[in-house]
Amino acid sequence: MKKLTGLIAAPHTPFTSDDRVNFSEIDKIARHLIQEGVKGAYICGTTGEGIHCSVSERKAIAERWVKASEGRLDLIIHTGTLSIKDTLELTAHADTLDILATSVIAPCFFKPASVEELVNYCAEVAKAAPSKGFYYYHSAMSGVHLDMEQFLIEADKHIPNLSGIKFNNHDLYEYQRCLRACDGKFDIPWGVDEFLPGALALGATSAVGSTYNYAAKHFHSIIDSFERGEHNKVLQKMDSVLKLIDVLVKFGGVAAGKAAMALHDIDAGNPRLPLKALTAEQKEAVVDLMRKANFL
Repeated sequence: MKKLTGLIAAPHTPFTSDDRVNFSEIDKIARHLIQEGVKGAYICGTTGEGIHCSVSERKAIAERWVKASEGRLDLIIHTGTLSIKDTLELTAHADTLDILATSVIAPCFFKPASVEELVNYCAEVAKAAPSKGFYYYHSAMSGVHLDMEQFLIEADKHIPNLSGIKFNNHDLYEYQRCLRACDGKFDIPWGVDEFLPGALALGATSAVGSTYNYAAKHFHSIIDSFERGEHNKVLQKMDSVLKLIDVLVKFGGVAAGKAAMALHDIDAGNPRLPLKALTAEQKEAVVDLMRKANFL
């Protein structure tokens, strides 16, 4: 089983002014990530607004990313939906593509109520793409709060292509236990950008995040300083990350992140409802604040 290393971006899905998927901008995003030294991309997740896209759109988006990345990015395709039928269709489609793995977040309406129910759900999904790895997407946004160490222990018995967990939770204690579960067998990429140094200290070797779309160089420098043992530099560089997060909190994470892509001459468009689009003035403010944060 291949384990991820380095930064894995969670790219935005760009939309045109008339709310269609902007495929040419996907090409630009892929080129940009490759140039920035990003190692992979997690497609149609939270940042990518997969839940806001139709099944046909998500298939087309996945296909375009495979073409645009030219084999130079490890691609993980998120296929989770509220409907198990749609999820299985998307997962089976992903199995036909040149990607590393598929992934799902737990359904957020009718939720798995136990580790056993979650394992059963994930096993059914993973089975639809047997030639690919499978990552469970652990996020508080799903409303599913189950013990992930126990999930790995049980899932190891039932999901032969289980790669690990995309760990988007602030609980570093649970993260440590997942890293060590089943003798460290599984890949547990860290998913909370502003806590990256803490995760590195605990053994993280990869991280999946939205800010790596437009601030990868800065996070690469944090990792470099950490590996050199230059912890004071890590702290100094995290000052800029805190300013970055402040902007996302103030203007809305997905909308502000899309606006920030203008720093790299990429037009990611507006998010889809119910997320609120920014005004032209707000987008300019985001770009100005990001520049002043001095993280590029």
